[in-house]
Amino acid sequence: MDQFFLYSAIGLTIIIAVPLYRVLYGPTVFDRLLATNAIATKTIVLITLIGFLFGRIDMFIDITLAYAILGFIGSLIIAKYVSSSQLKEGEVLEE
Repeated sequence: MDQFFLYSAIGLTIIIAVPLYRVLYGPTVFDRLLATNAIATKTIVLITLIGFLFGRIDMFIDITLAYAILGFIGSLIIAKYVSSSQLKEGEVLEE
């Protein structure tokens, strides 16, 4: 059973590279933001799998909850910043 979770963790690490391409070469900021959220979600699952493999799932669940909260708040802050900067640009264009 541990082998299955180990191979799942290795596969998940490889799958994280797919949205990483979008973060680096995304055409818009929103594409990059969505890819960052996808990486964060996969990382949460990866940390939980690692916790199961080490036999300390209780400690790693706390870490994943903190990581999820920080990722969510970071996404909200970035989205708010991008939307407010686009409004300022739009106001300048209207004048």
